[in-house]
Amino acid sequence: MSIFKPTLLTTVRRMSTHFPQVAGPIGKLIEERISKELVPSLLKITNESHIHRHHAPMQGGVSTETHFRVKVISDKFAGTTMIKRHRLIYGLLANEMKAENGIHALALETKTPAEAEKQAKQ
Repeated sequence: MSIFKPTLLTTVRRMSTHFPQVAGPIGKLIEERISKELVPSLLKITNESHIHRHHAPMQGGVSTETHFRVKVISDKFAGTTMIKRHRLIYGLLANEMKAENGIHALALETKTPAEAEKQAKQ
């Protein structure tokens, strides 16, 4: 039995207790753009900004949404390399990556449902 259902969109947000439990505008934007373009069977977005706020480039910044870990499972990745998958997501978020106090870092995990299923069996 497959644990991944193509019609199921699962969005998981795990945020630090330092921040509200509701996703902020950038987290929501990431969810909207990826969902629209890739129609994922799984989308997990984790705001990890609190882990990096002590880094020098983050000092004085006002955003609490600068570092994200994003896991995307989508049929639209079939036949593409990991680099092309990552470039696609970076392209979807290009303006937010360039903006001051925008997204500083994305840690991406991108798989097809078959790849995710194979990994789950290992």
